[in-house]
Amino acid sequence: MTRGNQRDRDRERAQARGTSKDKQKADGLTPEQRRERDAKALQEKTAKKAAAAGASGGGGEGKTDKK
Repeated sequence: MTRGNQRDRDRERAQARGTSKDKQKADGLTPEQRRERDAKALQEKTAKKAAAAGASGGGGEGKTDKK
């Protein structure tokens, strides 16, 4: 029953996988603060997209066929 260093490698891999979950909540925000931050970012994104669509002529709606 010779496993070599497989057990040690498995432990290292499991530890490495476990640390990635800690990085997600490293911002120190509560869920309410995170929701507010995300909502603000989404509003800015949609406003920016709407402004870009308005500047380009509406995005191609109401095309007419000229012959």
